[in-house]
Amino acid sequence: MISNKAKKQIDAWVAKYPEGHQSSAVMEALKIVQAENDNRLTSDTIQAVADYLAMPGIAAAEVATFYENYNHKPVGKHTIRFCHNISCMLNGSDELITHLENKLGVKTGEVTPDGLINVKKVECLGACVGAPMFQIGDQYYENLTADKIDEIVDGLK
Repeated sequence: MISNKAKKQIDAWVAKYPEGHQSSAVMEALKIVQAENDNRLTSDTIQAVADYLAMPGIAAAEVATFYENYNHKPVGKHTIRFCHNISCMLNGSDELITHLENKLGVKTGEVTPDGLINVKKVECLGACVGAPMFQIGDQYYENLTADKIDEIVDGLK
């Protein structure tokens, strides 16, 4: 369930922690395994990570379900993580999320029919000075407007 390539990547993270504390690498291990499994985690992949790190399955599941960067259902090629915390809300994120949903023809949490994009509301991405904002992959897009969103989304392939 965990490829040899993923095991090597996980082992590199495990090596950063003291002997016997391999479970400290659980967040990166889940991220690595998620990337190799259609960008989502199942109960089986979470348990595989737990087994590999010699930790209780429930402990790995607690991490996987607590943080919003882990997916548990199918997602698109691009996940738009739209902040809707206080700074973004005060700067119009709710209206922009509605605009994005209308543009894509899907609601938050759904995947476009072509499998390209899904939208996820998140609590905070730590970029309040650039509110409203969203993240696609590792890229932050700040000071969003409807026109900026259209341009960004139209450029996704």
